[in-house]
Amino acid sequence: MKKIFTLAMMMVMTITANAMSFKTAKNEALFLSDKMAYELNLTDAQYDAVYEINLDYLMSVNGRNDAYGTWWNRRNTDLKFVLTAWQYEKYMEMSYFYRPLTWKNGNWTFNVYSHYSNKNHFYKARPKAYASYKGGNNKKSDRYYADKKVNKPASKPNDNNRPMAKHSDKGDAKMAKNTSSSKGKKTSHFR
Repeated sequence: MKKIFTLAMMMVMTITANAMSFKTAKNEALFLSDKMAYELNLTDAQYDAVYEINLDYLMSVNGRNDAYGTWWNRRNTDLKFVLTAWQYEKYMEMSYFYRPLTWKNGNWTFNVYSHYSNKNHFYKARPKAYASYKGGNNKKSDRYYADKKVNKPASKPNDNNRPMAKHSDKGDAKMAKNTSSSKGKKTSHFR
């Protein structure tokens, strides 16, 4: 009996060893949401909702099998309610947004860093939800955002007027001033 209890405790510790800390999840959700706001032309209301959705997803991922399981599907469902049709289509075409995490060699890799290498550059100020939201909307319902009124852009922007998105974020005078001192890492070992 004692051996079974010890084995069960070791399994629980292993499962939680891969969970992301709240601070890490919050910083990575901010970085990911900021880049989504920039590339998908999100309104402030959408930016808040996308941040909440990304934070919920990152806080729910406890291991390799969670990266593209139930919580990933719930994230995509929530985003479908928050984004316009053209924004969602563009989101799905961008693998670093659509599949934000990869499990490699016992570490999480945040795929957005393959496209945005400067971890300290942000295009927008922090969303309002950053200061107050602690997570959990995805636990309330699998359609939490279905009935939420989120202001969306009236029309699709002319992509010819937007700067190219593929860059290293270095030395571009047009880029917004850094509004955060995020210390996120490209890969993290959550142990």
